[in-house]
Amino acid sequence: MSTMKYCCDCNNILYPKEDKEQRILLYACQNCDHQEIADSNCVYKIEVHHSSGERTQELQDVAADPTLPRTKSVQCAKCGNGEAVFFQANAKGEKDITLVFVCCKPNCGHRWRD
Repeated sequence: MSTMKYCCDCNNILYPKEDKEQRILLYACQNCDHQEIADSNCVYKIEVHHSSGERTQELQDVAADPTLPRTKSVQCAKCGNGEAVFFQANAKGEKDITLVFVCCKPNCGHRWRD
């Protein structure tokens, strides 16, 4: 699949267009009446490649997120604060889901797993 198609009559870009009666994809010139049937139904394809060291990052300010549940039944090992937000996450390389706690005290932000 080429990234761009051009009109063979006037060399302008061909744009995807649907033929609703025949239910096929066409490429049509907006300058002249030239149309051609598309080779594939794929108009645009994007491929995402991740490096092996790349992983999903947790947000820095999750303690301020009002949509996350909070608990006062835990204690931060770093500062001793008794309030934390929590959410579910997968540990790297593990299939099990664990709870991640983030201390709510400003300037602490300590994270731990249950």
